[in-house]
Amino acid sequence: MTKSRSVRVGPVTFSNDAPFVLIAGPCAIEGRDHAMAIARELAAITGELGIPLVYKSSFDKANRSSVSGGRGIGIDEGLQILSDVRETFGCPVITDIHERQQAPIVAEAVDILQIPAYLCRQTDLLLAAGETGKAVNVKKGQFLAPWDMKNVAEKIAATGNESILLCERGASFGYNTLVTDFRSLPIMADTGYPVVFDATHSVQQPGGKGTSSGGQREFAPVLARAALAVGCASLFIETHDNPETAPSDGPNMIPLDEMKALLARLKAFDTVAKDQGN
Repeated sequence: MTKSRSVRVGPVTFSNDAPFVLIAGPCAIEGRDHAMAIARELAAITGELGIPLVYKSSFDKANRSSVSGGRGIGIDEGLQILSDVRETFGCPVITDIHERQQAPIVAEAVDILQIPAYLCRQTDLLLAAGETGKAVNVKKGQFLAPWDMKNVAEKIAATGNESILLCERGASFGYNTLVTDFRSLPIMADTGYPVVFDATHSVQQPGGKGTSSGGQREFAPVLARAALAVGCASLFIETHDNPETAPSDGPNMIPLDEMKALLARLKAFDTVAKDQGN
């Protein structure tokens, strides 16, 4: 087994052997007031529970199922909102990039650049992200084997940047369905990089509603517990105050008012799993 690295991002440390970091927020940025309200609640919950927080939300949803799907608030306003969240609550922030030209611009405003699953093999995008020097979270493509993520990580590391996180978010299983192979967590951890488990996108049903994706949010807590039992550095859980009205990924997001109880339970699972590993 390769020695596990730690990735430090501001006050937060990602390590497969350390207590899990929560990456959470609404799928898409809907406005400053909405973002600040959700960040305030998440900061209060994680502060009470002693769970490190990274706030996540996207300024652009460039891979929507249909051309009619809303893309998002846009890069300029979105990055300002993320900067405001970081300044107000003192937590690192993360957002997606879709084009290599976005990497240096977004890196000025956020702490972690995220590479969407569909783009995880785009060499120019990975190199541009690595060259910013910021931490990079790469979602494993639904089409990719976990052992192939070693090659993805090596592209980023070729820039001299080894602040790399590898994220499992399910694998395609027929049409409009994802399944999670939990062998992928220790396989990706064997690269030495911290592993993130995306609990809410793993229950997504891509394109399952024809012009939008469906999801089964009731299974996200189940998969999150399983991931912590196997072992990972971080959980990625999207949340919203009213998922049914969310512009993106509502069917798989966890209602905000359920997060405190869920996180308390997940912390207990993580503590037991990592105590047994020592």
